[in-house]
Amino acid sequence: MSIQKKLVFDLETVGEDFDAIDETSQESLTRWIAREAADEKEYQHLLEDLKNGLGFSPLTGAVVALGVLDPDSNEGAVYYQAPGERHQEFSEAGIKYKQFDEAGILDQFWKLAENVAVFISFNGRAFDVPFLNIRSAVRNVRPTKDLMRGRYLYQQDPRAVHIDLLDQLTYYGAVWKKGNLHLWSRAFGIPSPKAAGTTGDDVGRLFKEKKYLDIARYNVGDLQATRALYKKWAEYLQF
Repeated sequence: MSIQKKLVFDLETVGEDFDAIDETSQESLTRWIAREAADEKEYQHLLEDLKNGLGFSPLTGAVVALGVLDPDSNEGAVYYQAPGERHQEFSEAGIKYKQFDEAGILDQFWKLAENVAVFISFNGRAFDVPFLNIRSAVRNVRPTKDLMRGRYLYQQDPRAVHIDLLDQLTYYGAVWKKGNLHLWSRAFGIPSPKAAGTTGDDVGRLFKEKKYLDIARYNVGDLQATRALYKKWAEYLQF
């Protein structure tokens, strides 16, 4: 993919195996459950939710796929993990699929980011970028752009503008129902990657099943939906 000034990005994460976490950390993670659970049944239910949600925190999760897409050429790449396997790079519908470990994924993204001026995400300020930043530091990779500077577009560095479409479409929370990518795609008549039955909640299971390319292709679906949503916003709502 040739380097462009605009870049759509999206990531997929998985959590650690709870049972493999040290006891002190387990106690820290579950302390609130013991306080709030009314009985053992509720405790087990909350514990299961916590285990399934470890991938949402950079303290207990990792990046397993990170997709980038040029919104103008519709060409891009997915950097993905496939532990224990050796995959050859290949291209599919304008997308290059490249295997790396987590540090390699992060390094590839931030190298590419050096030559990008406008970054486009969906809920990137609340999830993707903080997760990327923390995981990068954990892996001794330094971010090359500050994508959290200034919540409002006019406050941002023109060399690193971050258009979070969830912020823009909800007018920074003024819209009553924020909605997820699927709901916004549905409203605008955009094919949703969730329509095929796979959601972000399935990524952990797919990773355990070693269906690494399924995760990468799901990530591409998110990229395409975000790109289409950006085109709608830019044409009809951007001032």
